[in-house]
Amino acid sequence: MILGRGDEIFHRRLSSASEKYKGRLHVKIGFEDSLAHKIYAGADIFLMPSRYEPCGIGQLIAMRYGTIPVARRTGGLADTISDYRSLESEGTGFLFSDYTVDALQCCLKRALCVYVNKARWKKLIRSAMKMNFSWPDSAKRYIELYNKVARMKMKR
Repeated sequence: MILGRGDEIFHRRLSSASEKYKGRLHVKIGFEDSLAHKIYAGADIFLMPSRYEPCGIGQLIAMRYGTIPVARRTGGLADTISDYRSLESEGTGFLFSDYTVDALQCCLKRALCVYVNKARWKKLIRSAMKMNFSWPDSAKRYIELYNKVARMKMKR
């Protein structure tokens, strides 16, 4: 299931692939909030290969639903997704740096290698769902930072 907008060339290619793989691939160009929530709730992986993403909330919603983000390491995506580390079995999603098909494929393969290990995947889902980007928590951290800077200034 693919939902969203992007470059026109991708619209045509994805629509063509949707026709070719009818019943296996569905493409909806544009955005529908109710459909998006069904996708978040029913998907295992949320692909967000953004070239630029100043903030982005798609990955936040996906993590809350337990859908693991695979995203490009840029802007808010890099700030909110902790890249999965196999040795520690820790993280909240999967990140790639280069804006290339190869980098995306490699990252997706990393995700699928964890996906087949149900115990690791469940742990990853729990970690992603525990992430909290609510305003009360953010405001508390800003106040703590402000107080720390104020104390530093007073010591001068």
